[in-house]
Amino acid sequence: MNVAFKEPKPALRPLDAIAEALLLPSGIDGVYARTGAFESVVDAVAALISRHRELGAEVLRFPPVMSRKLLERSGYLKSFPHFLGCVCCLEGAETAIGGAVERFENGEDWTTELAAGDLVLTPAACYPVYPLVASRGEVPADGLIFDVAGDCFRREPSRDLDRLQSFRMREYVRVGTAAQVGEFRRNWMTRAADIAGQLGLTGRIEPASDAFFGRGGKLMAMSQIEQALKLELLVPVRSAAEPTACTSFNDHRDHFGTAWNLRNAAGEVMHTGCVAFGMDRLALALFATHGVALERWPTAVRQALAL
Repeated sequence: MNVAFKEPKPALRPLDAIAEALLLPSGIDGVYARTGAFESVVDAVAALISRHRELGAEVLRFPPVMSRKLLERSGYLKSFPHFLGCVCCLEGAETAIGGAVERFENGEDWTTELAAGDLVLTPAACYPVYPLVASRGEVPADGLIFDVAGDCFRREPSRDLDRLQSFRMREYVRVGTAAQVGEFRRNWMTRAADIAGQLGLTGRIEPASDAFFGRGGKLMAMSQIEQALKLELLVPVRSAAEPTACTSFNDHRDHFGTAWNLRNAAGEVMHTGCVAFGMDRLALALFATHGVALERWPTAVRQALAL
């Protein structure tokens, strides 16, 4: 499915200039300090997305960590082990911990004393939702809709500003029948294209795949594309030739419904789907398209963002 929603715009602003003005390096690829100007745009985009929230959606905001066991049950370790970040800590007696500190002071490797904890860094904002739904029992006939957000992490260091290790994700998540999830996704493709148009962004919606792990992952990615289970709104950020996925529209089928035994009154396994907004990528797309000076942005865009 190809959905173009705007005519091409003039050349993009160089990302190096944007970085110097808005994103400060931390010494680690893909991790930046964000300036007030950048955050003001992220906040404005978040408010715009909130104005499109569906009636009855439950609002949840999650911390940047979640239970390792819950993520394992959701299947993430099998599909994306190369992206996972686990929280590790120094544990044991005072002498053991003190020994690690001494090794550091002597210029030696102290990290050998680290032990994996029961927390992982959340890789996508929707993962904590499914065990929460499972804990509540039967899914109602009209299904459920959630508005979720959180800081996420994926271990893929890159110097490209549109591929961060630490990033913000906003999602609307649908739990229901296959028909309910399908309608939800179709509606949000239209809404997201409209939001992008209000922001003066150009691009298209196309089938995509997740970066599954290993040789078997390649087959899963091919199947995902063939069935159009994942579509992305691609916006020129680095270049028009290599646009950036700023929003994704995902149909999980019964994957999470089976993993978490999500069922309705008839005993049917529920399907799930989500629309995910990359908040940092959307802000970056706006600066790349309209420039660093907010006061020079088109009036219609500033009005849409209430800036």
